[in-house]
Amino acid sequence: MSLSFIPLGVGDAFSALHYSSCLALEAEGQVLLIDCPHPIRKMMREASESSGVHLDVERVSAVALTHLHADHASGLESLAYFSFFVLQRKMELLAHPSVTRRLWEGHLAAGMECLIEQHGAGPNDKHFEDYFTHTPLHLERAVKHGPFEVECRFTYHHVPTTAFRIRAAGRCLGYSADTAFDEGLISWLSEADLVIHETNYGVHTPYEKLAALPEATRAKMRLIHYPDLFDASGSVIEPLAQGRRYTV
Repeated sequence: MSLSFIPLGVGDAFSALHYSSCLALEAEGQVLLIDCPHPIRKMMREASESSGVHLDVERVSAVALTHLHADHASGLESLAYFSFFVLQRKMELLAHPSVTRRLWEGHLAAGMECLIEQHGAGPNDKHFEDYFTHTPLHLERAVKHGPFEVECRFTYHHVPTTAFRIRAAGRCLGYSADTAFDEGLISWLSEADLVIHETNYGVHTPYEKLAALPEATRAKMRLIHYPDLFDASGSVIEPLAQGRRYTV
């Protein structure tokens, strides 16, 4: 058994070349999404074609959500609707309560709170619990979901955002989510066997800061959320390739 992942997207919010950053983790036949941008089913279909691994909503057991910016959460509506109408089940959401606090009223309710379920009938009131099952993540302990154990830690970002350490099949994957450069966070992530770290402009992590890290730290680090003008060929840290399967 192994822990593997496929980057469904590797770009930032402004990318014209890549989908927004999102990972599909797989262990023991279960798929866990890290974040869920739009168009999530198209992203999964294209990743299936490039990797040879079948991915679609019926294989997704849960979404681990880092934060509410649209390039990380805009696909939740379509994912939940597909689960509700086609699969007739709720989608499980793993997230810290600070991340989900405004998810319904501030993000999803406008498009999902009224639903006509039969032709000719009027709309019914719907709520978060009609579409999702929320499993809260904790700062003090890991939370288990199927073969996965998820730990979280806050990052420095505009809105509440959590990084993850995810364990399965005897391996551990670290994911920075969106963050400014934070030596404490990198130390926390470095306990993992492989670390996926963002790099970008503004209140994000400059590539130069990561490139200056010790060689042993850089060796088990991969880059994501990079801008279109990022010089991938000149990077001393390997950038993830969209649609490729990796084993931790």
